[in-house]
Amino acid sequence: MSVHIKAKKGEIAKTVLQPGDPLRAKYMAENFLEDVKLVSDTRNIFYFTGTYRGKEITVGASGMGIPSIGIYSYELFTEYEVDTIIRIGTCGAYTTDLKVFDMLNVESAASESTYAKFAWGIEGEVLKHQGSAYGLINDTAKEYSLPLVSTTIHTSDIFYHKDPGIPAVATKYNCSAVEMEAFALFANAQHLGKNAAAILTVSDVIPTGDQISADEREKALKQMIQLSLETALKLP
Repeated sequence: MSVHIKAKKGEIAKTVLQPGDPLRAKYMAENFLEDVKLVSDTRNIFYFTGTYRGKEITVGASGMGIPSIGIYSYELFTEYEVDTIIRIGTCGAYTTDLKVFDMLNVESAASESTYAKFAWGIEGEVLKHQGSAYGLINDTAKEYSLPLVSTTIHTSDIFYHKDPGIPAVATKYNCSAVEMEAFALFANAQHLGKNAAAILTVSDVIPTGDQISADEREKALKQMIQLSLETALKLP
């Protein structure tokens, strides 16, 4: 087991699907996987391992923000020898070109965060997805005729703030949306030579105030979950 995940060696699959919310991980495990086993519940951050169409997959939460996903993804990659992590989350759109329920495949994440620099000596404000998962997500979306936007997004450390404008780094790199985790996941994967991708569903459009209601979120996320699972089948 690791410091923050109590699963034993061999109880975490080579591919991990990682929502932020522990209850979303529980929902995925109970509704999409077979032969499911709860392998860790430390700090109520749930990790489940089961099978999807015969392939072993783990689903488990990252928590919110760069520090949290930085910890969990690092321990998964290093302590459990995970090869691929696909983040599954929601985001806020900076542009009216996007609508609620749109799905994004994150090509790159831009951030003001110093995480990559101070953790691994990785310079620069933009990090790309790592490995083959991004391309496989695009291929799978085409195969199932699922609309998908490949884009650069902003990973922010701040949820509540006094300035309603789009941050400078997001404007500089023409970021279409904002979330709080992908940059750290990509940094860890780059440093460790692992695969990392992120699929996001637009939950709100910041300029207009449009948003998905609590009742609509489950429906909105099903398509993203299905896409991640079908993609996982194509991974080694």
